[in-house]
Order: sequence, then C-alpha cells, then structure tokens
Amino acid sequence: MRRLPIDCLNNIFECLEDDQKALYSCLLVNRLWCEISVRILWRRIRNYNTLIACLPNESRKVLYENGISIPNSKSPIFNYASFCKILSVDQINLKIEQLFRNQRYISSYNAYNNTYMITQELFKLFMNQIPSLKSLSIYLPFKQDILILYPGSRECLKDLKELYCYTDIYSDFFYQLSQICNNIQSLTLSFRETISNSLKDLIQSQQNLKYLYMFQFYNYENLNDIIISLTKIPNTLIKLNIYGGIHYSPLSFISNFTNLKELVLSFYNTDVFEDFNLLQYVRFFKLEILIFQFEFPRNELLIKFLENNGKNLKEFYINKSNDELNLAVIKYCPNLRKLFSEFKSNDLKSLKIILNNLNSLESIKISYIESILDDDFNENDLFNILVKYSPKNVYELILSFSHKQLNFLPKELESFFINWMNRIPQRSLTLIIVSKSVTTSSFGISNEIKKIFEKYINLGIIKKLKIGY
Repeated sequence: MRRLPIDCLNNIFECLEDDQKALYSCLLVNRLWCEISVRILWRRIRNYNTLIACLPNESRKVLYENGISIPNSKSPIFNYASFCKILSVDQINLKIEQLFRNQRYISSYNAYNNTYMITQELFKLFMNQIPSLKSLSIYLPFKQDILILYPGSRECLKDLKELYCYTDIYSDFFYQLSQICNNIQSLTLSFRETISNSLKDLIQSQQNLKYLYMFQFYNYENLNDIIISLTKIPNTLIKLNIYGGIHYSPLSFISNFTNLKELVLSFYNTDVFEDFNLLQYVRFFKLEILIFQFEFPRNELLIKFLENNGKNLKEFYINKSNDELNLAVIKYCPNLRKLFSEFKSNDLKSLKIILNNLNSLESIKISYIESILDDDFNENDLFNILVKYSPKNVYELILSFSHKQLNFLPKELESFFINWMNRIPQRSLTLIIVSKSVTTSSFGISNEIKKIFEKYINLGIIKKLKIGY
C-alpha cells in the first residue's frame, strides 16, 4: 500500500489541532504518524511528569542540591520540550506546585522556593530546546529571572508572535525583550496599578504589530507614555480592543492606525468619547467591524464617523441606540452583515426600516426594551416583524429581552416557524433568546412551547437553539 507523503499527512493533522482525542489516536497508528501528531499535540504542554523527565542531568543535580529529588525514569521517546510553541509562565508555576502537592517530590517544607527552582530549570530547558516560541503569557507579579537570561533565549524568542502580560512586570524583562522581539503580532496588556518604565521600549520596538488588546482597571498618570509609544510604531495595526470600564483613556491616538479592520471600545464613561471630536473626521478605509460594548459617542460625533467610515462596515454593535442612530446606520452602512442595536417595544418603526433597507444582513442581534406603557405588546409581535421584514440572507437571530417574563404564544410561535420555513431561499435558523429575568422559571417556556422548538429542530428549520439568561 502506498503511503501518503509526509507533507500531506502533516496538513491533515494540522486540521486536527483542536481535536485532542483524534490526535491521540493517531499516535498509535505507526511511527511516522506518531512523529507527526506528537509535534502538534505538544505545542501546548500535555504532561508535566513527562516534561520533568526531559530535564538534563545538570538540572537534576541543581534540584537535588536544593532538596528536590526527581524519580528516575526511562528516557522520553521524544524531545517533548522542543515541540512546545505556547508557554504560560503562570500556568507552569501552578501545575508544578500542584504536582509537588500530589506526588510529594519535595523533601523541604519550602514549597514556594521549590516550585520556583524547578520552574527555572524547566525554562532553561525551554529556552535551550525550543527553536522558535510562538506565544508567551506572563502575569506573575514577582520578579523571576526567566527566559531572557538563559542560553538559547535569543534564538527561542526572536520570532515571538503573541505576548500576554501585566504591565507591572519588572522593567528589565520588557527592556530585554525589546532587544530580542521586534516582530510581535499580537499584544495583550492588562494594566495594573503600576506600569513598568520599559514597557514603552517594548512597544516602540515593534515593526509588525497587528492585534492590540488593552485592559485598563485603574486610572494612570503615566498612561500617556504608553500612548506616545503607540504613535511611534508603523501603521500595521488591524485590530484594536480597549476595555476601560469606568476609567479614562485617551483615544485620539487611534487616528494613527488608518488600516484598522476592527475597533472595539468598552467604556462605562461617556467622557472618554470626547476624543471623537477628532476621530469623527478620520477615514479608516478598511474598517469592517465597529463595536461599542457599553457607552458610545454623542449622536452627532458617531453619525459623522459613520458617514466617513460606514460604507465598508460589515458588523456594527451598539449596546444602546435611538432612532436617529438607527436611521444613520441605514444611510451610511449599506453593506452590514451583522447588526446589534436596541429597539423599544412601543416604537419598532426603525427596526422595520432597517430590515427593509439593509439587504446584506445575515445576523441580527436585538436588545429589546419593553416599555412599561405598553403592556399589550409581547414577543410574538416582534417575531412577526422579523419573519416578515428580515432580508433573505438572515440565518441568525439573537434576541435579548429586558426585565420581563417571556410570553410565547404557541399558535403565534408555530406561525413564525411556518413562515420562516416558507421563505425563499430557505435557510436554517440559529435562534438565541436571552432574558434578564432572574430565574429560569420566569421564562414562560411551557412544555407546549418546548415541543414546538423540538419539532422545528427535527425538521431542520432551527439549526441551533439557545434560551438562557
């Protein structure tokens, strides 16, 4: 029997990267399959006992002299450490500590020190054996002489693509990393109470940063240093996600990244959006996804921004809205495929207009606000509007109801699914219904309603159904 070429097998196994069970089964077929699949499996550390067994005699001697006895075992079949591409310093520390606790490697009572010692030896191993690390996560609050000081670290880290870290890691780490890693593509910064001085050096040294995630949990006096460093990097950023919560963060620097494809802003504080006085005039010709998780700029600022940048938008999410904004979306965002907006039960005129005019819509997420003055309106009226006016390509409805018991009527719900089934072209529906009611018993989902859902799942009309709170 002819064998598949190695390159072909490798491409097949790459498709199974997230299917751990399938990859494990490939290990048992033959030596060739085992050699290919084990490299993919071990991109993430799979077994810490196996990893410890890979430690060289020099490391075992260091550990023994510090009261840590590693049991003798057979030499591993593969150099597993060399396959690792994704490392989390915090997870490694946690797993080693758990391993000691469960298997009693430690003869000394100083668990903290012993965990520290063995993780140092493991990172020496990683730096020496991993030819090119892809992703590094480090959130440890204390100083560890890891990675950058060990033999082989420069070669191991020079092509690092992803970095996840706190901003208060000791400054020398960021500085040394800035001398080695200049091609990080994805940077995730979780801002702590302090910001290391050399973080700005690391940022400024990047030549191809594409994805930036910033999570701000404090107000900072020296945040401007970080913002200034961001203005000095090349215009390569395509995704920017800023979570500021209740805190202030300058946004004007975003104007430097005109190649953005996705912009996500999450703030509870409306004052931060005053920078849209500038941003409203900036043209982001490649912007496809615009998300405001909580608050958003004033109407006149956001509408002007949409006028300049709405044509290429494919996804637009706004947690709160009004008729003026909804009508601006119709006018300036004709190519939307996904829309998340807010509509009130006593005024759904703008929803009908949106559904009639945005012909490319495929997914609609509606935050549905029930008016206290409109007790007679129920969910079935909304369903009728959706089935009657939704564009033909819609395949997903996400409905979020606020503070109200859901009140599905069997006859009307059945009618909705029948009408959806008769749409041309017929597309199976993903239906997600979320209520902010406190308990599941207040959902108003009777057994009769459940049977209707089950019926249309079996008929293939509902592809996916999720009802939650």
